Amino acid sequence: MSGKGIHHVTAIAGPARRNLDFYTRILGLRLVKKTVNFDDPGTYHLYYGDEVGHPGSILTFFPWEHVAPGRVGLGETQETVLRVPEGSIGYWAHRFVENGVAHQPLTRRFGETLLSFQDPDGMRLALVAVPGIENEAGWTGAGIPADAAIRGFHSVNLLLAEAAPTGAILTNVFGFGEVGREGSLVRYRVSDGGAGSVVDIHEAGGLLPARLGGGSVHHIAFRATDDAEEAAMVRKLAQHHGIRTTEQKDRNYFRSVYFREPGRVLFEIATDIPGFAVDEPASTLGETLKLPAFLEARRSALEETLPRLEQGAS
Repeated sequence: MSGKGIHHVTAIAGPARRNLDFYTRILGLRLVKKTVNFDDPGTYHLYYGDEVGHPGSILTFFPWEHVAPGRVGLGETQETVLRVPEGSIGYWAHRFVENGVAHQPLTRRFGETLLSFQDPDGMRLALVAVPGIENEAGWTGAGIPADAAIRGFHSVNLLLAEAAPTGAILTNVFGFGEVGREGSLVRYRVSDGGAGSVVDIHEAGGLLPARLGGGSVHHIAFRATDDAEEAAMVRKLAQHHGIRTTEQKDRNYFRSVYFREPGRVLFEIATDIPGFAVDEPASTLGETLKLPAFLEARRSALEETLPRLEQGAS
């Protein structure tokens, strides 16, 4: 089974308008889907990504207006890293200064230049300068030039007590391979090297467990081409690792199963199909509220409850 990498990352945010403003106006991502949390329909589920929401580009949020902040700790995603063309990292550092984005000085990790920063809820993110991706498609929202636009995920950094048990899942089920170590970091990569192809594990025993809240990553989804490949991954988890997943859930834009990996991070397996243009044209993605069929009868009530969102709102 060849690995395909990360499908999407879902996090918890505070006010929806502020979240929309940061990810579209500051980072220049496209809002590719405005829907609701299927398990908590009074809350938005906002999806940001590239022009069509390719797997490996999608960062999603559950925004709760008065959410308490999360606490960094074991069993969580410590940092979510996005790719930018190698020559654009200076542009982004200047943009962050201009817009008051909290960020750290440039640093190096596994030979790559990294610009770490935080969103308004304290979510820990970074941009990594990657050579040779200039010709990949990128969404040039908010006036960001094409040669600087974000090109999907680079990696996620998991904060765990031990790397090996989770590494076994990454290699045996998702097709990653260990490719390097640097201090307490262990790097895993899938062979194609495209968007979402890297997972770093930071081994740090003795810390308190993480507490989910604003700025926390809720779960990480890994790609499966279709239902058959997802089912094969589910069988491997059970047969080789003694891990059972949830039943498959239809999320309209992909079909998913969920499980806790050995370090207690919530993992999802999500199909690449059918994609985000299944219920609206690609040219108008994210412009109107989309609901699953089982919630359509509640549309009027939900539209009255949910905060009004406008591109560029703060």
